[in-house]
This record gives sequence, structure tokens and C-alpha cells, in this order.
Amino acid sequence: MYHFDPATGLSKPELYRELALSAQALVAGERDSIANMANLAALIWQFIPDLNWAGFYRAVDGELVLGPFQGKAACIRIPFGQGVCGAAAASLATQLVEDVHAFPGHIACDALSRSELVVPVLRGGQLIAVIDLDSPSPARFDAADAAGVEALAQGIAASI
Repeated sequence: MYHFDPATGLSKPELYRELALSAQALVAGERDSIANMANLAALIWQFIPDLNWAGFYRAVDGELVLGPFQGKAACIRIPFGQGVCGAAAASLATQLVEDVHAFPGHIACDALSRSELVVPVLRGGQLIAVIDLDSPSPARFDAADAAGVEALAQGIAASI
């Protein structure tokens, strides 16, 4: 049984440090990537406030395919280069979007989402997935969130 209790009142760097440590403990010794992504999506959902979607899209044959997540039902397949997730996959760069409705080509899986953070997960320089976080609040994510999720992505890449 795992019990992770994110402390309130932590600064963002402290919260993301705790999240990364908890993530490492959660996936330690488990080789199944889907099981690890499922637990990691739940952990992210538990740790990061003000989300309405948190999960993974897996890189499969040149497109993103829905992986484990927390939140409402989502788009199943996203071509590289389309929407925020596809932009992250095509560019291999984090996408921090303050207003998804102003993002050219935004794919609206949930009309209540207002801001989004998508971070590529790379193993050996190759894209294996993206971590996708959506919030109902405009401008919910900032550089500290991006840095924290980027560190998380680096730390879990070998386990997914």
C-alpha cells in the first residue's frame, strides 16, 4: 500500500521535488510501463492542484495515442504537430499555454480547459510520451511548473 500525502504550503520547487521523489518510489522495481503511467497519472493528479486532466499520450508510429490519465474522457489519437500535445511531440519542446483558446489548432477534448502544460518524455533522445496537464484556470502554469514537470519527465523516462 502506498500513501503519498503532499504537504500544503510548499513552494512550487518543493512540491515538484516531493512529487519527483514520490514518483521514483512509486515506480521503483516495476517494469510495466502502462502500470507505471497509470500510477504516475494518479500521483500527479494528487500532487498538483487546479487540474482537470493529467496524464500521458504515448508516441506510437508517428502519432500520440492516449495513455493512462485522470480526468474526463479524452481524444484518443493526436497527430504530431497538431494541438498542444502534437506541438510538443513534433518540437520535442515543452509547451506552456496560458490560453488554449488562443493556441492555433488547439484540440478541445474538454471545453472547460483554459490552460495547458505539455512536456515531452524522452529516452535516449527519442520521444516515448508526453505528460499533458490541463487546468480550468487561465494562465495556471508558469516556468516553475514547466521546470518541475520537465524534471519529473527526466526522472521517470526509464520506467515508462
